[in-house]
Amino acid sequence: MQQRRTLRDDLLDAAGALIIERGFRRVRMQDVADAVGVSRQTVYNEFGDKWRLAQALTLRENDRYLDAVDEALTRHEDLYSAVAAAVTYTLSTAADDPLKKAILTGSGSEDLLPLMTTRAEPVLFAAKQRIIAHTLRQWPGLDPAEVTELADAVVRLTMSHTVLPMDPPEIVAARLARLVSRYLGDRTG
Repeated sequence: MQQRRTLRDDLLDAAGALIIERGFRRVRMQDVADAVGVSRQTVYNEFGDKWRLAQALTLRENDRYLDAVDEALTRHEDLYSAVAAAVTYTLSTAADDPLKKAILTGSGSEDLLPLMTTRAEPVLFAAKQRIIAHTLRQWPGLDPAEVTELADAVVRLTMSHTVLPMDPPEIVAARLARLVSRYLGDRTG
């Protein structure tokens, strides 16, 4: 069954496409409204301002990533393989994501870079909470405090490698999976 589309989804889709095409600076709220066939005031009513529209877009994209991370974690019984799969997915997908490319390298989108760096708290918080909840559901024998500490570190390191990739995703994923396995030991069984 197909999920029902909402006006908010349509506006976010339009904003994302326009940012990829033009860069954030050259996208006006009127452009987003025109792309969806609504008034500019409708866009303002939904998001408040252009920055909040960008935040909403970033959070929605993050939720989509996290849905796939949940799936990657679920497909593996051992923690090492689960973490490696989730990090590989995240880094590989981010490298090919046109919106992330526009934010990180696109001319006219520099204003959005803080959403992935200095003002990334909503993204980091959501990712950390989802990963902690999933990990403790899948491996209930783990210590919640340790999982919380480690989730924070792994999410931040993964985000760092998303912003500034240095090694292939599989290499980074293996490093982070080793870190998790060594920190938590063999307590997932």
